[in-house]
Amino acid sequence: MDTNREREMATHDLKADPMQGRVARWADIRRKGIPVMFIDSVLDGHYRMNYSVVGDTASENPDYEAAISAPHRFQIGMFEAPPGNGPGWHTHTYVELFMPLTGSWRFVYGEDPDDPDDNVTTVLLEPWDIISFPPQLYRRFENASDTNAIGFAVLDPHEVFTGRDPIWPAWMVERARAAGLAADEHGRMVKPDDFAALEARVTAKINRAG
Repeated sequence: MDTNREREMATHDLKADPMQGRVARWADIRRKGIPVMFIDSVLDGHYRMNYSVVGDTASENPDYEAAISAPHRFQIGMFEAPPGNGPGWHTHTYVELFMPLTGSWRFVYGEDPDDPDDNVTTVLLEPWDIISFPPQLYRRFENASDTNAIGFAVLDPHEVFTGRDPIWPAWMVERARAAGLAADEHGRMVKPDDFAALEARVTAKINRAG
């Protein structure tokens, strides 16, 4: 091999891979799940494991690590919930899109922040179906399957910890506070001294159902 060719190969080997940090394996994502990512996560009926894939994905808990940390003009999260569980009644100031990956999911939406059952619409989605919520519309959803199911979410870009996000109705905030979990005015979770025990309890409920 001539010297020039050797030099070219050596130079090529030293170049940074443009795809470094841009491949995320599901097995790795799943190992970094966060069971208490939101204040409602400690309430019966709202247990789920959350996975941050791109961006903060509206987390109230800053202890997450996005699988792909490179800046994007969108944010992606995944979630896994036991039967009958999912996020409580809430909304956002930006668009939020969902797609079930496994199982069936029941999505409910309406305009009354104080009553999640008043004049609402229910939509049942199967894998690969898509639902996209506009800003300010209240919504909740749950796993309608008999076993743990997984979903996928895409969120508009937004700033993290600049205000409450998700936006919960006052009664949901009070329920979470009574169960030992709250968020401050910036939307950052205020962790109690027994937070590790709360996480362990939620994780056990998710895994037991799985």
